[in-house]
Amino acid sequence: MKHLTILLVLLTVHLVMAETLFTRGVNLTGWLQKPGPGQIQFTEFTRQDLVNIKSLGCDVIRLPINLHAMTRGGPDYTIDPLFFFFLDQIVTWAEELQINLILDNHSFDPAVDTDPNIGTILIPVWQQMAEHYRDRSDYLYYEVLNEPHGITDATWNAIQESVIEAIRTIDQKHTIVVGPAGWNSYNNLQYMPVYTDTNLIYTFHFYDPFLFTHQGASWTDPSMVPLAGVPFPYSAARMPAFPSELTGTWIQGSFNNYSHDGTIARVKELIDIAADFQTSRNVPLFCGEFGVFIPNSPNADRIAWYQVVRNYLEEKNLAWTIWDYKGGFGLFEAGTDELFDYDLNIPVIEALGLTPPEQKTYRLEPDSTDFELYGDYIGPGIIGAGWANGGTLNFYSADNPAIGNYCMYWTGFPRYNSIALDFQPDKDLSLLPDEDYLIDFWVRGDTPESWFDIRFIDTKTGDPGDHPWRMGYTIGDDVAAWDGQWHHVRVPLKDFMEFGSWDDETWYEPQGDFDWAAVDRFEIVSEHHDIYDRQFWFDEIQVVSPESSGLTDEDPAIPAAFRLGQNYPNPFNPSTVISWQLAAGSQVVLSIYDVEGKKVSSPVSQHMEAGSHSYTFNGSNLASGVYYYQLSAGRFHDAKKMLLLR
Repeated sequence: MKHLTILLVLLTVHLVMAETLFTRGVNLTGWLQKPGPGQIQFTEFTRQDLVNIKSLGCDVIRLPINLHAMTRGGPDYTIDPLFFFFLDQIVTWAEELQINLILDNHSFDPAVDTDPNIGTILIPVWQQMAEHYRDRSDYLYYEVLNEPHGITDATWNAIQESVIEAIRTIDQKHTIVVGPAGWNSYNNLQYMPVYTDTNLIYTFHFYDPFLFTHQGASWTDPSMVPLAGVPFPYSAARMPAFPSELTGTWIQGSFNNYSHDGTIARVKELIDIAADFQTSRNVPLFCGEFGVFIPNSPNADRIAWYQVVRNYLEEKNLAWTIWDYKGGFGLFEAGTDELFDYDLNIPVIEALGLTPPEQKTYRLEPDSTDFELYGDYIGPGIIGAGWANGGTLNFYSADNPAIGNYCMYWTGFPRYNSIALDFQPDKDLSLLPDEDYLIDFWVRGDTPESWFDIRFIDTKTGDPGDHPWRMGYTIGDDVAAWDGQWHHVRVPLKDFMEFGSWDDETWYEPQGDFDWAAVDRFEIVSEHHDIYDRQFWFDEIQVVSPESSGLTDEDPAIPAAFRLGQNYPNPFNPSTVISWQLAAGSQVVLSIYDVEGKKVSSPVSQHMEAGSHSYTFNGSNLASGVYYYQLSAGRFHDAKKMLLLR
């Protein structure tokens, strides 16, 4: 009996170890799925979003990251410090809120097969991640790679094992999430080896029946956009007519088989494949993605599918993270601003067994105070968007910002491309033109005879005669000299002119119909020419009252009167440029201090005239470390931090 008791205890412990330490959650998509750290809009989500997600009843967030794009490229694939700066804050929020966070390497293109040599990227990238996060809490998980495909199971399994081993040379603490080839298919779980590492969680994705979950998807081959209205579960009476343009494709075969594949029994049968793997291997397993694309699927059928899949996953003791929180598969009503207290799709939330907050009715109120569109970050309630084509847009350029640590850098784009700052929700600016409010920003350019437009776009209504009208202003050499120096530009909103509308491939001349009470977004656009070889920098874009802007003040407010820029490069070795701007001549003193406050250099002490100035500081005689530079100009003083790395 004693031996039997010990055996039962050991078996119980082993079974507990085979469970995940989380149960349900969401994929927080789009945030870090960018072509580089400079395109991340960090304010797209905030700590409050994590609070909101946890309040629904979630205990895990899967965070898709275009991780390979966050590096400086081969052969070393060094991760950009700016990316770590952003991710560190997200990790800290998760730890503070005690919510699990899966760092999902979503370096993934559905149209491109996984490279059999991808290990040359995965190993250095994950070793850096492990080194950086080895001492963080157990709330953190590493997911090797999302949906490897077009690669054999044997090849992928060997690569994944080498990545596990590379991580473990640095970090033995954090759990690693591993998945099969074949798009993380449940069918490919059986081909995964028995890894010797026991600190692993296995994952699979579930989107069956695919004909239902992806109707309307444009990224499939062929496109499923023509397909709409497929019900779940299958109902012969409710099946739509099959789109003629898809005749002869695999989609037609799926459509013909839907009476079998679109049933609840079939869905459970497929989930059983994953559940049987968990049982037979006695390993923790979770469903990392499942969901239904919103645009072409009937909402009631979407709800029914979530109810079936979620209930059966939980019945089989399988944790899950839905794809996604916001977006095309998300938890919000279609066509809304996806505001947590106003726009949640309550039946979907309830089908997932989550607890939504009471929803309120949103009322748009007129703006009556200053607001920021861009500082060091895009402003709150604004989403970076626009039409870009192959150029460079960096929201975090450290190249001599006008104010603060970063500025926006824009170059290499053809004509008619734009930087767009989309208001979510829309803004009512109807009171501001008559109150003499202005668009206020700093700009510098490097090429004379350059022009761009700034403009507001209003909201297109359901009226067939309405269009997204433009209210704009042209910025050229007459406004700011393109001499490589910063210039402070202030344009009253009442000076903007209606520019017309481009809608549905048609140009509409101005009709005086722009609506300041329903403004959708603000744009900076290369309306007049290409900017392939031209460069622009923007900083501190705001809508402000004349008092805030200093327009009517004889002594303008301090960014216009005095500005100390961030040194560049930073970190530096051994030299860096420190720049500043004066609105009036004064005695200028530049001093360098170490981290303990001891002055180590006083390279500048002289009278300087109004304008832009710079000094190249050489730190070849100093040790690596943090230093501070302080500039005094008359009654104004400012200081910033810089880092010397040898």
